[in-house]
Amino acid sequence: MESRDYKEHFRRNFSLAYPVMLSQMGHIMVGVADSVMVGQLGAIELASVSLGSGIFHVIMLFGIGVSYAMTPLVAAADGEGNKLKCANFLKHGFYLNLVLGIVLAIGLSLSSGILNWFDQEQDVLVFAIPYLTIISLSIIPILFFQTFRQFAEGLSSTKPAMIISIAGNLLNVGLNYLLIFGKLGFPEMGVSGAALATLISRVFIGGGMALYVFYSTRFTQVMKLFEWRGFQIATYTQLLKIGIPAGLQFIFEAGAFGMAAVIIGWIGAIPLAAHQIALNMAGITYMAASGISAAATIRVGNQLGKNDYPTLRVAGNTCFIMVTVFMTVCGLVFILFNEFLPSLYIDDPSVIGYAASLLVIAAFFQISDGVQVVGLGALRGLADVKIPTLYTLFAYWIMALPIGYILGIQMDMGANGVWIGLLIGLSISAVMQFMRFRKLTSAFLEGTN
Repeated sequence: MESRDYKEHFRRNFSLAYPVMLSQMGHIMVGVADSVMVGQLGAIELASVSLGSGIFHVIMLFGIGVSYAMTPLVAAADGEGNKLKCANFLKHGFYLNLVLGIVLAIGLSLSSGILNWFDQEQDVLVFAIPYLTIISLSIIPILFFQTFRQFAEGLSSTKPAMIISIAGNLLNVGLNYLLIFGKLGFPEMGVSGAALATLISRVFIGGGMALYVFYSTRFTQVMKLFEWRGFQIATYTQLLKIGIPAGLQFIFEAGAFGMAAVIIGWIGAIPLAAHQIALNMAGITYMAASGISAAATIRVGNQLGKNDYPTLRVAGNTCFIMVTVFMTVCGLVFILFNEFLPSLYIDDPSVIGYAASLLVIAAFFQISDGVQVVGLGALRGLADVKIPTLYTLFAYWIMALPIGYILGIQMDMGANGVWIGLLIGLSISAVMQFMRFRKLTSAFLEGTN
């Protein structure tokens, strides 16, 4: 394929990206379903889900980031034709993610009591603490799912995870209806019912993905070599060398949004409920963009292995173009329907009006959010993870949050000020990640001349 054949690059990128986009969106859509359905109970209940899920998503995304290490390693082993190595990465990845899931679940369960320290409204905490306590357990089946999903994607099987994620979301919606509102003889559990539905649906997707990998004929040759016994420290080191920085990249960004929820919670329950709605909408587009990021990792990594640097750069650039177009469309939707979209969550006019203003700000950071996540994916394909991780730390925690606090609290701009800070941080991250990709690929091209 010629390096300048952009049409073919777009086709390849899309074929890799869309199943991952839908699968990634499955994680966030569970939270969206919870917010939409809990929003029918009132602003206080919606604010409690915002607070609990904000903290949970920080930890969840760290775990997901660590699990990402499996895909490039399994893909490389598959390229070598080494089925035993593929099986070993699955075994070590399983135990690593199992232990990580248990540790994170315990940490999340304990952190539910720490919510009292964040100076939130007491009415919000009454619902948020049990909500977080229950969904904290779901981190274990999420990482169970991720283990087998990343293994399958490393062997170029992306659609099953998409199908299982969609099924899990449908299950979550059905269980929400039964458990939140007490339908068909089930107890009316309110916010806690949403958390329980989330936990059950994630157990379902974890078990479904494991069954697919173990029993699909597609993986028969690898699974014949799979054994539960025997460990190599070097294999864990390989996984952690990629996984820890990837997890930190997620946690720095997600943590910034989680901390933003805490700051907005100091302002009041109405702004916090509005923040949850706007964040849900932005989270959907972010997860879709992360599918293009995954395609960037695969395409750039493949061309790096072939030492085809001109095609590598074009493959990466087409991913940047794709995400820019996609996120521009998403931003226009946010602006055009900024009042309608919040009304899908709640019928409180004050929350809808507040969320509508936040969606306008979110529209402006869509491109920045997309470019920075694709930049991280492309740089991961170049095995460049340390410097990009420092970029995310600087952009969100040195710039976005302090600016957001000053604008939102000290300058009395409310949640809008906090979100403007996030817009600035995302824009800084986007520029830094893109420029680093250009710098590194330029160095590769100059080295071949």
